[in-house]
Amino acid sequence: MTTLYISLAAIFFYSLALLGVITQLFIRSGESPNYKKNIIAASSVATLLHITLLYQTIVTDQGLLLDLFNMFSLVSALMMVILLLTVLRRPVENLAIVLLPMAIITLCLRLFTEANSTALIQHSHELQLHILLSVVAFSLLSIAATQAILLAIQERQLRNHKPSGFIRALPPMESMETLLFQAIYIGFIMLSLALFNGLLTLQDMFAQHLVHKTILSLSAWLVFAILIWGRRRYGWRGRTAIRWTLIGIVTLLLAYFGSKIVLELILHR
Repeated sequence: MTTLYISLAAIFFYSLALLGVITQLFIRSGESPNYKKNIIAASSVATLLHITLLYQTIVTDQGLLLDLFNMFSLVSALMMVILLLTVLRRPVENLAIVLLPMAIITLCLRLFTEANSTALIQHSHELQLHILLSVVAFSLLSIAATQAILLAIQERQLRNHKPSGFIRALPPMESMETLLFQAIYIGFIMLSLALFNGLLTLQDMFAQHLVHKTILSLSAWLVFAILIWGRRRYGWRGRTAIRWTLIGIVTLLLAYFGSKIVLELILHR
């Protein structure tokens, strides 16, 4: 099966799952018996196809091809994996309303762009571990940011006494907030491990081509550290937690993808 067919099949099943979520949240009232099962089934098939595609496009004989769009695609696939694992124990399936379109968009972007061979990373187990930890951390914290955005919408609509069907389908705000901080705690641990691994693996994290990534990553780590401290010391929640979460993920986004966007899309290197 060629990469084109795999891409189209993954987009189809992601779209099928998204259609199910949209239908349930905005058209039907109440939860149908097979709602969750069908969404998970379609999403699981799409994610498996997505991972297969990533393996074929990223893993090469010369090393790992991690250009901008492959990285976007990898992060979106990993976010779907985390969601599917979480949904087995927690009622978070409605986060798919945000994550499914992201996965579809990243697949489409990869379909219509050529891979940038200059982003090839030579095989190195230590470096691969650093990349894996970084991507897992970013994916977990991105899910936390998604929850923060939904929590902000939920809070605003409840305050205005006009909750939509979409908001009514979300878990209670207290549960959403608990899930938010669980994702932040685990993501923060993974980010800490990624930074520690980078210190051990990379010869100079403050070299000219890495200094901006290092400073921004450390800044993001500090933002999430302050948020966790504020949560434990002062019980931060609501708007304060949402604000710090979004500041942290934007900083991390600039660290991970800022230079790639400039080099690959603007400077074409």
